[in-house]
This record gives sequence, C-alpha cells and structure tokens, in this order.
Amino acid sequence: MRDCLRKNAIRCSGILGLVVALTALTVCAIADVKPNPLFSDNAVIQQGVAVPVWGTADDGEQVTVTFQNRRVTTTAKDGKWMVRLGPLKAGGPFTMTISGKNTIELKNILVGEVWVASGQSNMAWPVKSSLNAETHIANSKDPMIRLFTVPRKTALNPLSEAEGSWVECGPETVGDFSAVAYFFGRELHKALNVPIGLIDSSWGGTRVQAWTATQYLEYTLEHRKATLSNVDYMNNPNRAGVLYNGMIAPLIPYAIKGVIWYQGEANAGEAYAYRTLFPTMIRNWREDWGQGDFPFLFVQLAPWQPAPDRPTPGTWAELREAQLITAKTVPNTGMAVITDYGDAQDIHPKAKEPVGARLALLAQNIAYGRKIVCQGPVYRAMKTRGNRIVLYFDSVGSGLEAKGGPLKGFTIAGEDRNFVDAQAEIVGNTVV
Repeated sequence: MRDCLRKNAIRCSGILGLVVALTALTVCAIADVKPNPLFSDNAVIQQGVAVPVWGTADDGEQVTVTFQNRRVTTTAKDGKWMVRLGPLKAGGPFTMTISGKNTIELKNILVGEVWVASGQSNMAWPVKSSLNAETHIANSKDPMIRLFTVPRKTALNPLSEAEGSWVECGPETVGDFSAVAYFFGRELHKALNVPIGLIDSSWGGTRVQAWTATQYLEYTLEHRKATLSNVDYMNNPNRAGVLYNGMIAPLIPYAIKGVIWYQGEANAGEAYAYRTLFPTMIRNWREDWGQGDFPFLFVQLAPWQPAPDRPTPGTWAELREAQLITAKTVPNTGMAVITDYGDAQDIHPKAKEPVGARLALLAQNIAYGRKIVCQGPVYRAMKTRGNRIVLYFDSVGSGLEAKGGPLKGFTIAGEDRNFVDAQAEIVGNTVV
C-alpha cells in the first residue's frame, strides 16, 4: 500500500512538474513581443502614408518600434499592440527594430508601393505555367521587387494573421508566384523606379461571394437569389465570406496602394447578379481597410471556346457587361480588356504578360495620375442614321484602328432581337 501511495505521489509530482514547465513555456511564449507575419525580413512598406505596424505582446507591456530614425512607443492592451509610422519616403534597404521584453530585428526592408493581387485561377496562375516561362524566370532577379503569398485558407470568422513571409523576386521564388501579379509589378517598377511589394491572395474556382464579408451580402438581394446553400460546409472555398475571413481580413490594415483583381469565371452562371455583387465586395474591402477609395483595377474576362456559327446570347458576355458597368460607376476603378488574348481552347490563357502590363498602364493613370493612354476604346454612345448605326467611344488615343485586318465581333438585331453578324468599319473615331 505504501509503495502504491509512494508511486502515485511520484507520478503526481511528475505531472505537476510537467504542468509547471509547460506553464512557464506558455508564459515565455506569450511574453515575447511578436510582429504580425506581414512584417518580416524583405518586406515592402507603403510610402507616403501613415503605416500601421502591429503584433502581440503581454498585456501592459511597452513596445517600441524604431525605423528610419523614427521611434514610436505604445502599450499592449489585451495582448495586442499597434503603432503608426510615417509618412515614409521610398528607399532601402532598412532595418526595423521592435523591442519590449525581447528585441526583434527585421532586415532588408524596403519602402515603396504595395499592391494586393486577388481573384481566382487566372490570378493564381503561376509564372512557371505561363507563355515563355523559362525566359521570364531566368530574367526575374530584381531585389527591388518583393513577393508575399497568402496561404489558401477558409475561415468562418476573420483571422488576424496570414502565415508566410516576404521574399526577394528571382528565379528561385517567382516560378510559383502569380504571373499576372509579377508582370504587373515588373512593369510598374520600370515605370516608377521605386520598390514594389506584391501580395498574392488568390484561389482558383472561387466566387466573388466567398471574398466578401457575409454582413455585406446579407443586404444584397442578388446574393439571396444566388444562394450558396449547396456549398455550406465549412471548408468549401465557395461558402460566402470564408475567403474574406481567411485570406483578406488577415491583411488588414497593412498599408497598400491598391488592388488588382482577376475573377468572374465562377460567377458566369449568375452574371446579372455580378452587377451588384462585385461593387459590394469592392465597397467591403475599402471600408474595412480604412484607406479610402484606393485604386481597384480588374481584368475583364477573356473569350474562350470556339465562336458559334451565329450570334447567340451568353452569360460570359453578360458578365463582361457587369464588369464594364462597375468600371463606369464605382470610383477609382479601372478595367483591363484582354479580348485579343483569349484562348478558344483554354479558359486559362497562357499569355499573362500583356494582362499584367495593361493593369500597370491603368495603375499609372488611375493610381499615380500620369496622363497616358492606359486602355483601349470604351463604348460611350450610339446614334442611328438611316439604316446605319454610329458608335462613339472614349479612350480613343490617337485614333481608332483595327488589329489584324477588318473589324470583327459586331452584331445587330431588329425588334425581334434576332442577332446577326454586322459589317462594321472605322470612320474617324467612330464605328459605323
């Protein structure tokens, strides 16, 4: 009996010792000042604005952030802390020091322009699978461009951290990165000559509803019509709100210049609803980020599948119209048209370089105020003259011209709405 009691006492003592040890480890782990993972070696911080820097620490712990001869101190509350730096001037590399009971040094940090890239598979499409991939990867080394990939994750509630870290752009890192985002950043760096930070947060085959916080969708009639009741299990990336919670909320309030977006294929079956759903998502992101109406640039869907023998209605065209309406009605947005780079055999066109380049042209105009021709002609109005229709366009640059021969793609219908191919020609800055 005594031996049994003695053994139990030893066992209890061992368990107690283990609990004490684990508790001590937990206390130590909590006590360490820790920045959000978005602040790591190689990061890019947005220039020209007050930059929030945040993380975790013990309640009541004083945390000091030192960067570019600036020193800001705050006190952690409820295990969280945040300071604001800036506005900062472009340059680097710099070192950021974060200190409390412990000290962390983040090295090789740049200050420049930060853009978020998001959407579905055409945004997620990697450089290594794009046209001329080997050449692009071999020539990709540029320490002034930095990349951050947000892991694919669903969540029922907004997450506070995105796992990952920043890396320098080069042959070892760019292959798996978003091709559209990389080509966008490369062209923007050439134009601005400042560091560029690119955050890729994309997931193939996903609807816009998944990228929108549910409280915004609750007030959208189109969302109620486009019910997602058949995909209501937790880990499905098309459940409303789960990608906003898991892949966008963790980025907020990281200071950014703007967003590039390539999505819509998964919403083609509810194209009319996209007229409301897409602007709702943009409003959601802008309001939650708290940085005003930041530039939101997106790609209009490219055509795919062989052209039918005669004009027929299609949801793809209707969704493109919803995108055009968004570009015309939502402030500080721009749409890159890539109709000439579609692939009739593949919903994923391999030519991503011109897509990124066109988004970069839009950015130069919309985000940076450069007076350049940043897009092709955009339909404005029409008039009838006898048995002819005259179409008027904005963004005509130095004049209209057809690419690769006669004009194609124009159709016309009477009151019976029976569309047939139309003969069209350029007359000045109009199409007749």
